[in-house]
Amino acid sequence: MGRVTRRSALWQADLDGGVCAAPEECVESLRHRERTTLVLEHRDRGITPTREVFETALQQDVEWQFSGIAWPADVRPGVLVSVSWQAGRDEILVRTTALDEPMRVDGIDYFHEYDPRVVTREFVADESNRGKVLHAVRKLGRIFEDGSAVLPEAGLAAHCGLGRGARGTFLLRNAVDQLIREGYLTRVPGSLDSAGYPSYPAVEGQKPAEMLFYAPLVEPAPYPDDDASDPDRREHWVNGFVRRLPPGAQPSERQVSLHERAVEEEEVADPLAPGYTFVRKHHRTG
Repeated sequence: MGRVTRRSALWQADLDGGVCAAPEECVESLRHRERTTLVLEHRDRGITPTREVFETALQQDVEWQFSGIAWPADVRPGVLVSVSWQAGRDEILVRTTALDEPMRVDGIDYFHEYDPRVVTREFVADESNRGKVLHAVRKLGRIFEDGSAVLPEAGLAAHCGLGRGARGTFLLRNAVDQLIREGYLTRVPGSLDSAGYPSYPAVEGQKPAEMLFYAPLVEPAPYPDDDASDPDRREHWVNGFVRRLPPGAQPSERQVSLHERAVEEEEVADPLAPGYTFVRKHHRTG
C-alpha cells in the first residue's frame, strides 16, 4: 500500500476536543500503539508557514480519530484538512490549505479552504429572536453544497422557542422580517414530498410550500494586518450591497429601484446582475 490521503472538514467538536478523523486504512497498523507522531503543516492566517508536531493516539468514538491536537486559533469550524499516512511509517501528516485570498462568511473571516455546508451547520446563534430564527433555518433546513439552506416557514415556530399564541406569532414575524431586511433570508416557493422533506425549486406533483431560503454572504475579507479585520464586531451599520438570490428568483421592483438610487448616490458600484438583489444600508446587531 502506498500513501493514503483523506480530506475532511473539521467540526466545532473536533476543535474543542483536539481530534481529527483518521483514514481507515491506517487504523489496523496504528490502533495498538500508545503514541503516534502527527505533524501539522499550516499557514497562520493563510500567510506564515508553521509546522507543529504532536504525540497523538488513536481513539474510537463514532469513528477512529487522532487525539491530542492543539488546533491553531485561526482554524474555524468547516476548515478542510488533508490527513496522509504512508504504509510502514509511524508519522501522520495533516495539512490545511490556504485560500488565495481570505474570505468573510457572514462576518467570520476564513483563511483556509472550507466546506460551506459545515460552516452553515456550525452556526452559533445569539439569544436574540432573529438569532433563534436564523439558527433554526441553518441547523434544520435542507442544506445544499454551497452552504445555502431552505426550511418550510410553516414549521418554523416549533423550532424557535419564541412562545405560542399571538405574542409568539408577532415575535416570529418581526424576527423573520428583520432577517429578510438584512439580506440573510429570502421567501421562496418550494414544495414538500410525502414525508415532509422540502425541495427548492419546487418539484412538480409535490405539495406547494412557502420556504425561507438562507444563502451565506461570502465576500473578500481584509488581510490580517488590516485593522478593519474584526470578525467579532457586534452592533454596526452595514452599507448597501448586492447579494445572490436563490436559483430562479429575481429582485423585486422595489429592490431594483433602491439599487438604482444607491448607484446614483455613489453608495454602491456593483451592478445588479441577473439572479441578484440589493440589500439597502441597515443596522445589524451581530
